[in-house]
Amino acid sequence: MPLAIFDLDNTLLSGDSDYLWGVFLAEQGVVDGEHYERENQRFYDEYKAGKLDIFEFLRFSLRPLKENDPERMRELRAQYLREKIDPIIPDAARELVEQHRKAGDTLMIITATNAFVTAPIAEIFGIPHLIATEPAMVDGRYTGEVAGTPSFQRGKVERLDQWLEANGGDLRGSVFYSDSHNDLPLLEKVEQPVAVDPDDILRRTAEERGWRILSLHG
Repeated sequence: MPLAIFDLDNTLLSGDSDYLWGVFLAEQGVVDGEHYERENQRFYDEYKAGKLDIFEFLRFSLRPLKENDPERMRELRAQYLREKIDPIIPDAARELVEQHRKAGDTLMIITATNAFVTAPIAEIFGIPHLIATEPAMVDGRYTGEVAGTPSFQRGKVERLDQWLEANGGDLRGSVFYSDSHNDLPLLEKVEQPVAVDPDDILRRTAEERGWRILSLHG
């Protein structure tokens, strides 16, 4: 079955789940609001500019998981999903996923955002396969470090290649939907790259190469 691969933030979602998780933690007093919001915005701006140091960002974003009780964080996550994520899932994104489900495609989300945040979002969409940045755990506690390769930029290709090898899959008939020029390595690898409400760099690239351009957030 062909792979239908979706980026998550600003693709299936009309917003960025990682950024909103940071906003939510600040609102709940889990992190120092002023400092965290300033750094969260800085990293988000660097991401959009294609200049993000993923390991610096992950040390920052995974620290709250390390410093707080996992059960408490899961409770907060459920509230975050209701308050921050449910309102930014556009009907058009749900419909797109359903089109691929009805076609019998294998559904997958590939995202740089960590799996603690994104696994339940994949469940909301009913997407069974998730490749996300994995937070490391030891004895049931998060360490604040990353397990394996972050699924960011070329790391998405590396992680997908590992998944394909483990599952005996290939990219025949594959499609990948993304909004960001950070995903060009994977967009260039699939058979059908689709730019979704793309940033300026990706829009220009898509127009030059004749890629499909789609809006889910109109």
